Amino acid sequence: MARYQDYAAALGRALLAAIFIISGVGKLLAPAATKAYMASAGMPLVDLFYLGAVAMELGVGLLFLFGYQTRLAALALALFSVVTATIFHHDFADQAHWLAFLKDIAIAGGFLQVYAFGGGSCSLDACLSARGLAS
Repeated sequence: MARYQDYAAALGRALLAAIFIISGVGKLLAPAATKAYMASAGMPLVDLFYLGAVAMELGVGLLFLFGYQTRLAALALALFSVVTATIFHHDFADQAHWLAFLKDIAIAGGFLQVYAFGGGSCSLDACLSARGLAS
């Protein structure tokens, strides 16, 4: 039974990471559109927040996918999900915004599960720990 849990943890990380990695690539491919959307939401310092979003979605998303510093990456992505839900999906009179808000909060919940229980044995963290190289 333990092997199923190991594979489920790795698959869960991949599914959670996918939305962030794909979104980060999209931001890289369309920086002007991304910055315009951020500005339309009233964000200040759009260039700075654009870089931060790309770093979070691609950089931390990849760390999470491969299970390196998994708990820290999960916590960072959980906070990112809550912050972006609050900034971009606060018009609860619009059902699409309400559902996007709930989706982001649910994703944060998934990340908090990984923060609590770790990335599993199919992760770089586990491999490094087994070799005595964990930080």
